[in-house]
Amino acid sequence: MIPTVEWKDGIVKMLDQTKLPLEVVYADCRDYQTVAQGIKELWVRGAPAIGVSAAMGLALGARQIDAPDFDSFWPKFEAICAEMAATRPTAVNLFWAIERIKHFVQANKDKSIDAIRELLVRESQRMIDEDIATNRRMGAYGAAFVSDGDNIITHCNAGSIATAGYGTAEGVMRAAVEQGKNIHVWVDETRPVLQGARLTAWELMEEKIPCTLVTDNMAGYLLYHDQVDLAIVGADRIAKNGDVANKIGTYPLAVLCKEHGIPFYVAAPFSTIDFATETGPDIPIEERNPREVTHVLGKTQIAPDNVQVLNPAFDVTPARYITAIITEKGAFRPQDLHHLADPKRDPERFRITE
Repeated sequence: MIPTVEWKDGIVKMLDQTKLPLEVVYADCRDYQTVAQGIKELWVRGAPAIGVSAAMGLALGARQIDAPDFDSFWPKFEAICAEMAATRPTAVNLFWAIERIKHFVQANKDKSIDAIRELLVRESQRMIDEDIATNRRMGAYGAAFVSDGDNIITHCNAGSIATAGYGTAEGVMRAAVEQGKNIHVWVDETRPVLQGARLTAWELMEEKIPCTLVTDNMAGYLLYHDQVDLAIVGADRIAKNGDVANKIGTYPLAVLCKEHGIPFYVAAPFSTIDFATETGPDIPIEERNPREVTHVLGKTQIAPDNVQVLNPAFDVTPARYITAIITEKGAFRPQDLHHLADPKRDPERFRITE
């Protein structure tokens, strides 16, 4: 596993995933504006990775603020937080991370500004360590649903580079392999930005996990010919009722799995569950640049000039198509998630193992 994002000598080094799989290049982010640019332009993507990157960007931003005391520091810091929040609307981990950092700053407002700056760096690094540990626990829970010899289909990239490390959906696969299970992964290419083709296939090959790349419209062919045992995908936001927003193309894959009686699992950290969002239709869906559709990776034109384009980055899969949602607290049926909105509720009561 290579680092997705890290703090080094006062610089946030961000893996530029737009260059993969042909080049492994790190962008040096020396200010919060560059981190925000990296999130917006997909240098870093994947809900957990976006969250930790934003936290590091805010630590950089705190260093850019010239303020003698907290009262003058705080409004400027809030403005930076607002800029960071405006980068991408769908992945809830972005907003979760920003709120965590804001609460952290408020909890330390009696300290000097220099002390707050240093504490923010440590807190952002702590979030990376926590995310990796979270993904490992998630993987252990999810591996119980994978049998030796399974063919798994996945959509988009939910590997180590979509997180601080280890991965969500791919973390489940990695954990299954670590348990000695032999698996094979069907990798949807994931148009229009091709995260599956460029990133997931590359990661799985680096890990020596057998995989086969297919176009998005081949999933039905595979299911019809009994070539798939289960599906595992990640998530960018999960509503209170269990509806899931994930990369565009996830919903039709879930419908196909339901038609063919194939289990469909979602793996995501508990922080991806947005209990303030009641249902899937309430989730804001990012509309991206039409050039992603009219040109291959923004370069080679494949559509007529001036054609109208619709380019939503995500779709919503209703809870009824989802077998279970796998988190670091266990696996749960989507219809049980609302019970977990109360932090006093013991998750074990609703946890499932099969």
